[in-house]
Amino acid sequence: MINKISSCIKDPHRIFGALARRGFFNWMGDEQYLRWMYRSVFGKEPDLENPRTFNEKIQWLKLHDRRPEYTAMVDKYEVKKYVADKIGEQYIIPTYGVWDHFDEIDFDTLPDQFVLKCTHDSGGVVICRDKAAFDQKAARRKISKSLKKNYYYWGREWPYKNVKPRIIAEQYMESGGKAVPEDYKVYCFHGKPKYIVVFHNRFDSSKELSETVYDTDWIPQGISLDDHFKVSNDIEPKPACLPVMLAFAERLSEGMAQSRIDFYIVDDLLKFGEITLYTASGMQPMIPETLDEVLGREIRIDAGGGIN
Repeated sequence: MINKISSCIKDPHRIFGALARRGFFNWMGDEQYLRWMYRSVFGKEPDLENPRTFNEKIQWLKLHDRRPEYTAMVDKYEVKKYVADKIGEQYIIPTYGVWDHFDEIDFDTLPDQFVLKCTHDSGGVVICRDKAAFDQKAARRKISKSLKKNYYYWGREWPYKNVKPRIIAEQYMESGGKAVPEDYKVYCFHGKPKYIVVFHNRFDSSKELSETVYDTDWIPQGISLDDHFKVSNDIEPKPACLPVMLAFAERLSEGMAQSRIDFYIVDDLLKFGEITLYTASGMQPMIPETLDEVLGREIRIDAGGGIN
């Protein structure tokens, strides 16, 4: 703890990162904020004029690639309509209801198992596996806290700025004896899938977070795209629906320089999860570190500041 305090005193950018998470710099302009936040994470200034690395280019995309439809893509309720039109309703997780406030939820109408999600953020999730034992007070505290936050301010991911904060209840899913099925995160560049990432133990605090990164032929790469997750040696069987997953990821990522399309596989059935436009908000080191520059080459930004 003393070492952390000392490093913050020596480097004001570290103080910035800590305070930014508490909303102290919501007033700051996007570019200035992103420069300071990037410095607090990586210990160096980002090159936003001639970005080279993956993380630098994610910051550039936040500032310059602002298509209006992105707002619907990050809204967990609205995106279902958008995706259903492209790949079909059968691949969408059923929604039981949508509400503006927690106290509007009629729990009597919900099944014994369900998932509550906030539509406007990341992390505002409550899983109910048994309604008879469900702690509504704890759920209300978590959901109500999330509803008060504008997710845009921390990473300046502008599509979130105007998403209406709401709550949805979704069908609870489990597969293969797992309370939460594995999610498959397809990293795409300019509409072409490159990697599929499978996270392990995300909802099991007793185990270490890890990830396995595969190429599109399902060959493990021995890397991590986010150093919060150690490189895993766990190899999942190649999904039978992998070709369909990759085809859908290509369709949903069309026209975007970088995106991540998430899916679940539930009892061998493919289900859409979400679209992520700025992976890890462009604020995560990778394993190995050189991967940041290697992946940066996949995002094509021309000399005139356009995307090609």
